[in-house]
Amino acid sequence: MLKLIKKVLKTGTATVAYPAKPLEMAANFRGKPQYNAQQCIGCGACANACPSNALTMTPPAEGEAIRWSLFLGRCIFCARCEEVCPTAAIRLSQEFELAVWRKEDLFETADFPVCRCRECGHPYAVQKEIDFALSLLQESAALSERQIAERREQYETCPSCKKKHQLPASSRIDIGRHLTPEAQL
Repeated sequence: MLKLIKKVLKTGTATVAYPAKPLEMAANFRGKPQYNAQQCIGCGACANACPSNALTMTPPAEGEAIRWSLFLGRCIFCARCEEVCPTAAIRLSQEFELAVWRKEDLFETADFPVCRCRECGHPYAVQKEIDFALSLLQESAALSERQIAERREQYETCPSCKKKHQLPASSRIDIGRHLTPEAQL
């Protein structure tokens, strides 16, 4: 018995004093996703990339807004959402203590107004996403106000009305991803 006590005293403490002391996390630790709705454009890239369907984009019945929602109960902290977000609106934090009393507290939501087609009035895209694409075009191509207004008309027209009026599809316009001319080489 004395040998065991000597060995324990010689070895020292093997456990941490958590929760009395905070745990030190590694720099690349993946915790709770932190979402910034102001920075988000509602493109849905995070919802498409989420393997566990913790992130969803759903249109409500009236079609006035698209709802972005995160259910932390399903999140596997894989960081795919952070990787694909074009505006860095979602980042994984160091926070890992996610216990709650009610399941409803694990949900986080944000609503984004939709753009209605200029021709038929049908809702088809998030307005913030269209504005973001136009601002990228304005920055990268140095277009005039008249050219931006023409592009806005194209972007704010739904695909079926574009076919009717033979407007070029906006998917054929290359926006890029904040690339400098040096990075494109």
